[in-house]
Amino acid sequence: MEAWVVATGLIFVYLLATIVLGVVANRRMTVDLEDFLLYGRRAGFIVLYLTVVATFHSAFAFLGSGGFFYTHGIGFWAAGTWTLLVGAITYVLGTRVWALGKAFGYITPADMLADFYESEGVRVSVAVVSVVFTILYIQVQAQGLGYIINVASGGRISFEMGTLVLLAVAAAYLMAGGLRAVYWTDVLQGIWMYLAVWIGALVIAYTLFDGPLDLWRRVASERPDLLTLPGPRGFFTPGMWVGMTVTLSFGIVLQPHMMIRYYTAVDAKTLKLLGATTPIYLMTLYIPAAFVGLGGALVLPDLAVPDRVFPELLFQFAPPWLTGIILAGATAAAMSTLDSILHANMTVLTRDVYQRYVRPDASQRHYVWVGRAFVLVLLGVGYLLSVRTFGFLVTLVTLSGSGALQLLPAIVGVCFPGGRTLTRDGVLAGMGVGVMTLYVTLVVSPHPLGMHGGLWGLLLNAITTLIVSRFTHAPAPETVRRVHGELERFVYGTEE
Repeated sequence: MEAWVVATGLIFVYLLATIVLGVVANRRMTVDLEDFLLYGRRAGFIVLYLTVVATFHSAFAFLGSGGFFYTHGIGFWAAGTWTLLVGAITYVLGTRVWALGKAFGYITPADMLADFYESEGVRVSVAVVSVVFTILYIQVQAQGLGYIINVASGGRISFEMGTLVLLAVAAAYLMAGGLRAVYWTDVLQGIWMYLAVWIGALVIAYTLFDGPLDLWRRVASERPDLLTLPGPRGFFTPGMWVGMTVTLSFGIVLQPHMMIRYYTAVDAKTLKLLGATTPIYLMTLYIPAAFVGLGGALVLPDLAVPDRVFPELLFQFAPPWLTGIILAGATAAAMSTLDSILHANMTVLTRDVYQRYVRPDASQRHYVWVGRAFVLVLLGVGYLLSVRTFGFLVTLVTLSGSGALQLLPAIVGVCFPGGRTLTRDGVLAGMGVGVMTLYVTLVVSPHPLGMHGGLWGLLLNAITTLIVSRFTHAPAPETVRRVHGELERFVYGTEE
């Protein structure tokens, strides 16, 4: 049997398994918006852990990070400090978001911010920022899926067709089982992708070299520029790796598909344990990614698309059956994030737009079906973006994270009592300035003074928010006492 048949066939076996899980999840789901959107707020540690790490590490970790090591060298590890920050953010910020969600029934980030700042304008602005910038994340996963199936089939399945098929599978099990289907498939995907990237990288290291140490010696001898900062192309300046650290930690955590996960935890202890252990998975996945990227730079120095380095190495140098299993792991990496983003954007559009402004008094069943319709719309938008625009996967991820990062001042104002209370006008002005700054520092004149555009956006956002808040009206004292009082009871009192 030809190699491409084996590799492609194993990927489709994996896809069938995810659809089966979606059907089973559908049978367990109740016709309830909170069950469909939030897993009934009953996610335990194992399920929540695997869905969080699988969602964080997507196509950009399996494909894009290898491409970044291939192009810019070891500097990507300098930005890898974000994996440690994620744990701390989850432990401190995530538990507070969970406490407020439990107390006041929040479903989306906009629910929390609109309630505290007493503003429908804040709700709409947060919803728009959340959806617009996470659509870029849909593009990342869709492009990764297209690369995988195109390489696995030896070019027989086009990038466009592969992207469409795999997007459709993710949408199908999400529409069938809601967040329960996402979580159940993420358990499978989180395990599969971790094993696959390590096994694939070690096979490459021992097939093409005499193991990881020999690979490292060869890189030091033949491509020493890959082991320096700021790297062979001068990309990893201090401002860039600090900026990537912030945008890949705070920026991704503040995206709706991660914030919503905090609401779903069964209790605060689950989130604290999650924060303490998440960095172990996240940081160790970049070790094999370095083997792939640096080894590929020696063996395949003229790749037109660096993000394809892992599947290209596998297809050329690994057995077909192993290639199929590992590329199915890469598929799992992309789909575990794709389904979460589709779900989160569906949740934002259903809850913050449709339920709030179009049909506020419809039945739970009606909202579930509207959510499913939004999934189809988002699938179409993601597909069009993926086949018509291209870019480094890691670059797209940092752009997406930079947009979500503009929510940070508003969220800090809610979750950390004390000091001057931020205002509705300050938060809206800050977000507006932050997003405009992103356009200038990421598109017009990328990364001024060597500092990542996401940091420029956050800096001017925070300054604007503080200045405008100084001269505008704060939320009603009753609202501040209600929300901040709940946080003080949670942090300093006895949790119920």
